[in-house]
Amino acid sequence: MALWMDAGSEPKTESEIADLEAIAALKESAAIELKGNDYVKKGKKHYSDAIDCYTRAINHKALSDSENSILYANRAHVNLLLGNYRRALTDAEEAIKLCPTNVKAHYRGAKASLSLKLLNEAKSFCDSGLQRDPDNKELKKLVGEIDSRKQEQEEREAKVSNAVAEAKDLLSAIEERGLKIGKAMFRELTGLRKPFLDKNRILHWPVLLLYAEVMSSDFIEDFCETDMVAAHLDMIRLSTLGMG
Repeated sequence: MALWMDAGSEPKTESEIADLEAIAALKESAAIELKGNDYVKKGKKHYSDAIDCYTRAINHKALSDSENSILYANRAHVNLLLGNYRRALTDAEEAIKLCPTNVKAHYRGAKASLSLKLLNEAKSFCDSGLQRDPDNKELKKLVGEIDSRKQEQEEREAKVSNAVAEAKDLLSAIEERGLKIGKAMFRELTGLRKPFLDKNRILHWPVLLLYAEVMSSDFIEDFCETDMVAAHLDMIRLSTLGMG
């Protein structure tokens, strides 16, 4: 049916009226979308207006799936700019459902997932996007960033795992020896030094010697459980004499 009519040729049948209403809805949806795009160009103060426009255009239900996919992807873009990462992710997913070839939707889904620290999901979005556009530079760049983040996460998790394992071994060694640990004291003198278990399962302690009568102290950073107290006292005495 034509988009314009001569005077006196108004629609008469229900089919003609329905066609005209559909055309009017399409025009309005397109106009609202363009208005939303204009708001994005105007800057951050108008982002909420842009989201409102895209939402209204989607709710018209007058556009095709591929056109609605663009609207959802556009709204995902604005939500990313606003830091609404969960909403951006939801919009990107909806855009992909409506049009799996919408590469921008895959990219924005990856960006949102990355911002939410959902690294596996972010990688999945990139992979699916690159399947459709293997030469997409933005997606390739994002893959590199995701891989870097994943490596950092794995290294961080490995450090935590090793620290937990070492702490468990230390606690086990202390319990095996029937030792009782009191509250940490005099941290201003001992710093962050802590007991540790060496590869031969021998305990090493930081030891603080307090001389109340002269208001002084000596600090032994590494006092092995197999050491003799006298040996350390001799070293302290020799050190003191040397300083004198």
